[in-house]
Amino acid sequence: MPPKKSDSESLDEKAKDKKVDDEKVSDEKPDVDNDDEEKDENANDEVAKDEKTKDGKSKDEKAKDEKPDEDEVPDEELSNCCWGPFKNKYRYAVLLLSVACLTSMSSNVIAINFTFICMTPPINATDPNNFVAPEGVPLYDYAQSDKSLFQWAVGGGSAVATFPFTYAYQKFGTRWIFLVSGLVSAVSTVTVPFAASMGKWWLFADRVLLGVTYSSNFAVIGHIVIKWATLTEVGFFLGLLTAFTSLSSVATNPISGILCACKYGWPIVYYSHAAVCFVLFCLWGIFYSDHPETHFAISGKELKTLHKNKTNARKYGSKSVPYFKIIRNPYVLVIWLNALADIGCIVFLSTYGPTFINKVLHYGVTKTGFIGALPAVLQVTCKLVTGFMSDKLNCVHERIKLIFFNTLSLFMAGVLYAILGFIPDDQPIIAVSVFIAIHGFLSANCGGFYKAATLVGQQHTAFIVSCIQFIKCLTLFIGPGLVWLFVKDDSSKSQWRIVFIILAVTLIGSNFVFCFVSTTEPAAFTYEKIEEVDEEEEAGNENAEEEKEEDSKKDSKKAVAKKASA
Repeated sequence: MPPKKSDSESLDEKAKDKKVDDEKVSDEKPDVDNDDEEKDENANDEVAKDEKTKDGKSKDEKAKDEKPDEDEVPDEELSNCCWGPFKNKYRYAVLLLSVACLTSMSSNVIAINFTFICMTPPINATDPNNFVAPEGVPLYDYAQSDKSLFQWAVGGGSAVATFPFTYAYQKFGTRWIFLVSGLVSAVSTVTVPFAASMGKWWLFADRVLLGVTYSSNFAVIGHIVIKWATLTEVGFFLGLLTAFTSLSSVATNPISGILCACKYGWPIVYYSHAAVCFVLFCLWGIFYSDHPETHFAISGKELKTLHKNKTNARKYGSKSVPYFKIIRNPYVLVIWLNALADIGCIVFLSTYGPTFINKVLHYGVTKTGFIGALPAVLQVTCKLVTGFMSDKLNCVHERIKLIFFNTLSLFMAGVLYAILGFIPDDQPIIAVSVFIAIHGFLSANCGGFYKAATLVGQQHTAFIVSCIQFIKCLTLFIGPGLVWLFVKDDSSKSQWRIVFIILAVTLIGSNFVFCFVSTTEPAAFTYEKIEEVDEEEEAGNENAEEEKEEDSKKDSKKAVAKKASA
């Protein structure tokens, strides 16, 4: 049995126990405070979680979404319309459709160049190469001055409408404006036989309207390249898009030759061209978009490819265009000079090539149609090859590539033009071969001054290229003017020789200037706009940071209020 404790000892033990209890209480108080702090943190987390669960995203995620990074765009599932060869490559479908529309509109304009052979009575009835129209088909005896007048009509209408179309594309986009232009072109084409029956001035008015619609071609090319071509595919896109003049010759000349010989005669040429044009532009209205980022057939993967290394101005376009600074830029002027020489020769060949082959080289109508298509086929092939080489030949400096392809296009074509006028009459095959080779060399322009326009103009490429359309309008005056001045007899080679020499000198001289001043640096007017866009982007980033801080403060206040109410 343990010994009994005294009263003093009992009191001492009670005091010790009380002291221990006090220490325990003091130790437990901080734990209570810590528990309160943990509860507050949990409350803040609950508030943030509640905010997130409302729409599935937190404030930080929202701020991040407000400024998406092009490299973080998800690879979205493709639309069902993008199967087969266009999976993740819908931009090529847009390219092919655009080329078809451009070609159709150009074919509507140049169809008359071939039908002149079919719709005029033969000069020498005993010539076996003369075309004999089917019975009942109307014929019209147009003088050389009348033919030049009809070409000037297209040039005049195109010159007047070029800059209005440029402004309309900048203001309203290309989709609907180009669609309306194409439909009007189809209507103007189907009414050509009726206008011809009413008189030459009715036909002149119809050709003016065709010229107005034709002016929309080059302006739309710049917008298509900026929106739908990657930076590594600019040359390829330009090569194919600018081949529409040659492609129209490929399609129009042989088809017109066959249709002219059928029982319906030359009017069926215009009816068929109008029908094809109508169908193609309906497809354009359905499948084209000015905004690839919102197009139903574009995947996230392809969108990242399209936007890679592009500035915001180039991706989404510029709000304004410094027109006066562009037209005063020396290098832009040199680009336009080369365009005048190059396109002038292409238009001349497309316009008067069938006449030269038929009247000077003495080929029949059907052979003339197919021979006229051969150089155009070569030109399209060479455009694709040179455009691809210009993009992929990375071992050579870009300026050297510009000079090389521009020289290949203008200088070589100029030399062949000078030779063409001196080939003997008894060597028509050689003349045809040179004629075809000129087309082939001119096709290298997509790697020369055309690509230079994209490097110098950057986000303003559309305006620079649209001005090339205005230059093309001038060539529609210059070509007929030269023929009117120097060619009084379509069958005289000596008269055609003068025109060939003038064109040769123009080509060689323009190329020399280009080689002397060529550059790959963007012009000053592009930097100004890029800096403006970057400043706007930085301002937007600062605003986003401020909004993020304000949201954080609001969240903290909500947490404190919730704690107080609890």
